[in-house]
Amino acid sequence: EVQLVESGGGMVQPGGSLTLSCAASGFTFSSYDMSWVRQAPGKGPEWVSAINSDGGRTYYADSVKGRFTISRDNAKNTLYLQMNNLKPEDTAVYYCRATRGSYDYWGQGTQVTVSS
Repeated sequence: EVQLVESGGGMVQPGGSLTLSCAASGFTFSSYDMSWVRQAPGKGPEWVSAINSDGGRTYYADSVKGRFTISRDNAKNTLYLQMNNLKPEDTAVYYCRATRGSYDYWGQGTQVTVSS
């Protein structure tokens, strides 16, 4: 059974930091490109960041560039998102996503709330 389980969300003040993790199982993690997608209340999904299967290439939305860092540990089957200098507009449910060809898996999401 394919599973993507996000963790690390929570409430943080503006300017604070959080690190999200996504533990993968049930598929060959190292063969999949991975990404983070978020959805704020009342809005559609927004792509945040992506990393290729071996971790050699990373991509970021302009809204998070310079503040967020995506990484992966293929030995641990885990994806990460280090989020620094968080802003209220980063408040959303964050989902990890695994893609390879027609295969497309999503986690259940973790809530990040940035508020004073």
